Amino acid sequence: MIKLLIVDDEQIEREGMQAILEKGFPGIVVRQAKNGRMAVEMAGAFRPDLVLMDIKMPGMNGLEAVELISADNPAVKFIMVTAFDTFDYMKQAIKLGVKDYVLKPSKASEIVVTVGKVIGQIEEEQKKLAESKVQQEALQKTLSLVETDVVTQLLFDHVHEVHLDMLVEMLDTPSTDEMFVMLLMLPAGSEHLYPTVKEKVRRTKSGWIGALYGSQLPVIVFRDRSRSYRAQATALAREILTLGSSDPIQGWFVGIGSVCDSLNRVRESYHDALMATVNTGLPVKYRFSSDVTIMGAGSEADLNRHQKKEFADEVRLGQWDEIHQYMMNLIQCLEKERAELLHTQQRVQEVLWVASRVLSEMGVEMGTPMYSFNLLDYRQLRTETGQLLDRMRQAYIGHYARMEADTIHQLKQFIMEHSHEDITLDALADKVGLSPIYISKMFKEKLGVNYIDFLTECRIEKAKRLMGDPERSIKEITFEVGYHDPNYFSKVFKKMCNMSPKEYRKTLLGNKV
Repeated sequence: MIKLLIVDDEQIEREGMQAILEKGFPGIVVRQAKNGRMAVEMAGAFRPDLVLMDIKMPGMNGLEAVELISADNPAVKFIMVTAFDTFDYMKQAIKLGVKDYVLKPSKASEIVVTVGKVIGQIEEEQKKLAESKVQQEALQKTLSLVETDVVTQLLFDHVHEVHLDMLVEMLDTPSTDEMFVMLLMLPAGSEHLYPTVKEKVRRTKSGWIGALYGSQLPVIVFRDRSRSYRAQATALAREILTLGSSDPIQGWFVGIGSVCDSLNRVRESYHDALMATVNTGLPVKYRFSSDVTIMGAGSEADLNRHQKKEFADEVRLGQWDEIHQYMMNLIQCLEKERAELLHTQQRVQEVLWVASRVLSEMGVEMGTPMYSFNLLDYRQLRTETGQLLDRMRQAYIGHYARMEADTIHQLKQFIMEHSHEDITLDALADKVGLSPIYISKMFKEKLGVNYIDFLTECRIEKAKRLMGDPERSIKEITFEVGYHDPNYFSKVFKKMCNMSPKEYRKTLLGNKV
């Protein structure tokens, strides 16, 4: 819808011009102003696309009004209406960006032709702007999905450098060489607030947010060198927790991991953050991993082992004999130090909780491991610990026994057939009824690549085939294979193929292009 403002001090001229334009361009919205000052005031609220401006008017003349309106709305276009066909007037008008002029008097057909040219330009610009907006929204949606999946794979798998490079370059995030993980624990029933939390973190432009798995929402936070690590983390944790203050379901908690110096080591910070969430019943609803109480120096190295990624990896890989041996060694270590039975039970239970949360991430259904109300001695502690580990082992084995043998084939086929769509780990997980983290793990183990790499390979291979058709432009191919921005597509293509799409097409078609 084109909005047009007619400015002339003579009412009969305004009325006549409006009648001609409404007849020539049905659907346009027309307003009138009887002098330059009124035109400036109306333009602020009406926001016209085109102004037909009389040059000679009492008070503020047309050229002065054009200058003021342009300063407030640079996109508006002007056609001057004048009885003075003089070089000096038009020279000034051209400097102000006026598109054309109409002489008084002019035939209706001449007015329609002149105005029609400018309206055509406006419509073309609006069309391009609308297309650009759709593309930008689609690109932002894609980047958001990629960001979520990359966070998941950084914490639980491996991410190809192509995607990390693209994210660092294209996401509006102050990426630095230091970062840490914050892990938000949401109580059951609060999952609907995930989009609100995601938007809150995104507005801070401080990091990348992952997907919500069970009750866990991980965020990779990039260090802000203008303040200390603890000040930055505390401020963000409190901002997030304000969202939970209005939640009738209590239980929000944030675990904060240690600072690491590269994305390759960010998993260590995640496991620190996970350990910091073991006890969510604290009065202060956030805790730094460095504040987790560790027992005496003699057992510190052994007790700290479960905070590291190796323990969680053993759980993910189902190395239950190693896990069992570690737990028995931990109990023995504490018993030798003459630790109180209740304290040892609490420490061992913390480790079991970490293991159960890792299983939950993988989609293995199992309740929280709990001991009897009162343990009598260390022998009973060993027995019940072994029983809890056996329950975990059986839940793990049963989970994978229920999987279809052709699951990986189903996923590969689905990705190949739908590679042009915005496919996420969550979508794949829903497709086969598995957890997103397990999907990522299975791709890496069975195919030797993660799912983003496989999806990218499918898209690039399809792009290569389409480039054999000289009638298709690179831009058309970009959208057809599932990307929303030609520049992004070109960068990924060059990373994967060591040449740009144009160079590849030239090699492929030779003299045909």
